[in-house]
Amino acid sequence: MIIKFYGARGSIPVCESGFQEFGGNTTCVAVMDDSKEGDVLIFDAGTGIRKLGKELMQRAFNPEDKIVMAFSHFHWDHIQGFPFFGPAYDASKNIDIIAMGADLDITNLKSIFSHQMESTYFPVNLDNMGANFRFHLKKTNEEVFKDGSTGRLLSNAHSHPGGAHGYRLEVNGKIFVYCTDIEHGDSLDENVIDFAKDADVLIHEAQYTPEELPNYRGWGHSSWEQAIEVAQLAGVKKLYMTHHDPEHNDDFIRAEEKKCQAIFKNCFFAREGDEIKI
Repeated sequence: MIIKFYGARGSIPVCESGFQEFGGNTTCVAVMDDSKEGDVLIFDAGTGIRKLGKELMQRAFNPEDKIVMAFSHFHWDHIQGFPFFGPAYDASKNIDIIAMGADLDITNLKSIFSHQMESTYFPVNLDNMGANFRFHLKKTNEEVFKDGSTGRLLSNAHSHPGGAHGYRLEVNGKIFVYCTDIEHGDSLDENVIDFAKDADVLIHEAQYTPEELPNYRGWGHSSWEQAIEVAQLAGVKKLYMTHHDPEHNDDFIRAEEKKCQAIFKNCFFAREGDEIKI
C-alpha cells in the first residue's frame, strides 16, 4: 500500500514563498498498491487533487479500474479541487464518489457536486464533465470489499461543525487511518483512539499548537499534542500530522515538528509529495 500526500494545508490554499516545503494545497491523500496500477482510493478533493489528476492521466488504466473518492466532509477546502481533476473530463474513466457513515444526514450526494458545478460558480456542469460518475451514499460504518485482495473500509463520526468522518482502511493485514477535521474538546475522543488502534499509519490533523488551541474552541480542529496522544494511546506505528494552518510557514512547522519528535519519534508533519509505504 502506497499513501501519498497531494495536499496537506487546512482551510485555504497558500502560495507565498516560505510555504513550499510543507505545501500550500488543501487536503488530498491518495492510496494505491505499490505497483501504482489498478484502482486508486482518494481521500478528499482539496486543491492538491489537481496534481494527482495530472499524474493519473499519464498512467495506463484498464477498463475495469476505478478511481474512488471518499470524503470526510464537504467544507470548501475538501472539495475545491474537484472541478480541476483531469480524469473527471475523460469518458474512459470510472469515478466512484463515496460518503460513508451510519449517522449521515445527507439525502442526495450527487447534488453536493452538481451545485458546486453550477454555471454561477464554474463553466462546466457535472453532467458534462465526461467521466462515468457513480455516487454511493453509504449509511453504514463498515464496507467489506473483494478485488483481488480482501479488505475493509470503516468510518467513524467525530466532532466538527457540520459533521465529519474518519476512515480506517484494512487490507492484507495493513491498517491505515485517516482522521482530519476533528475537535477532541477537553478530553480525547475515546472512539477516535479505538478507531486508530494498532494502525501502521495514522494521519491525524494538527492545525494548532497546544498554545493556540484554546483560542479556537468550536472551530473543529486539534493540536499536535492531541494527535500525538491519540497515536500513543492507540499503539500507532507512524503518525503524520496534517491540515496545517495557513498562518504557519515552513520555518514554524519545522520547529514544531522537532518538538513533536522529541515526544513521539515516529511522527512527522506531512509534506506535499510525501509517500508512505506499508
